[in-house]
Amino acid sequence: MALLDPIRTTARSTARAKPATWPGIALAAVATVVWSGSFVATRALHDTVPPVQAVFWRWIVAVAAVAPFALRPAWRQRHLLRRHLPYTALAAFLGIALYNTLVHQAGLTTSAGNMGMIMAASPVFMTGYERLGGARVGGRRALGVAIACTGVLLLVGKGSPVPDDLTTGDLWMLAAALAFASYSALLRRKPAAIEPLPFLLATFALGALMLAPAYALSLALQGGFAPTPGTVGPLLYVGVLSSAVAFFAWNRAVALVGAARAGAVYYLQPVCVALLAHPVLGETTGPADLLCTALILGGVVLGAGRGDRPHGRGRRAATLAR
Repeated sequence: MALLDPIRTTARSTARAKPATWPGIALAAVATVVWSGSFVATRALHDTVPPVQAVFWRWIVAVAAVAPFALRPAWRQRHLLRRHLPYTALAAFLGIALYNTLVHQAGLTTSAGNMGMIMAASPVFMTGYERLGGARVGGRRALGVAIACTGVLLLVGKGSPVPDDLTTGDLWMLAAALAFASYSALLRRKPAAIEPLPFLLATFALGALMLAPAYALSLALQGGFAPTPGTVGPLLYVGVLSSAVAFFAWNRAVALVGAARAGAVYYLQPVCVALLAHPVLGETTGPADLLCTALILGGVVLGAGRGDRPHGRGRRAATLAR
């Protein structure tokens, strides 16, 4: 029996080290629902606020929302943040400056529903990144991704698996999906010593700085916008909820369960966007959309679970430990 002690110790240590799945899934769901509302808000701003100006002010609001909670720990970790500045700057470029600019640009020429549906392609990219990184994608999760992706393709193509009426805005959204997946994959490499709130504040501030020259150019060429309830309200939503709250929840979800598994929940986004876009923007949802929604939900349930059972030596060690 003494020979089994190292195996038991290793198995117990692995169980303790393995992060809980469902808290991460719940956080990913919170971020997904909040971001669904941001597509509706972005679409509502498309004819009143130029895209670059909307994104710039989004991150100014986000910095103001996070700063009271993050300034003290960020100051405490200032040397660590400076040491990892290249990594933080790349994360800020992909997830803060580039992704959101592409989303607001897409909102000029495509519907909120299409934005949500096309954005649901990002989990496919996330799974691809995780596989390239050497992670094993289990059969259950792969099947869930395939089912959910089929639902998304049918939803975008209005019943056909190959969409034939993509607009320029749809292509912008596809680029946004790739940028967001790249950001999510990069999160797995975040130095563990950097706390979540200092990281958020640093990326938000760097993203706003990166956007400042484009914002100044947009002001010079397009002029500003009137601060009315119809512009300030959506900007507060995307700045406080879609930025500060949702990014914190998403970053934590990726840290707990990985980008691919959190991405499985992200397939719910087109469903949430469709539900919100109908009462707010008057965009309609038909029976075919509901069928596709059922496929997406089924794929999410499969893809968000723990995945396949361990194989080989890992399974034997778990059995002996019992």
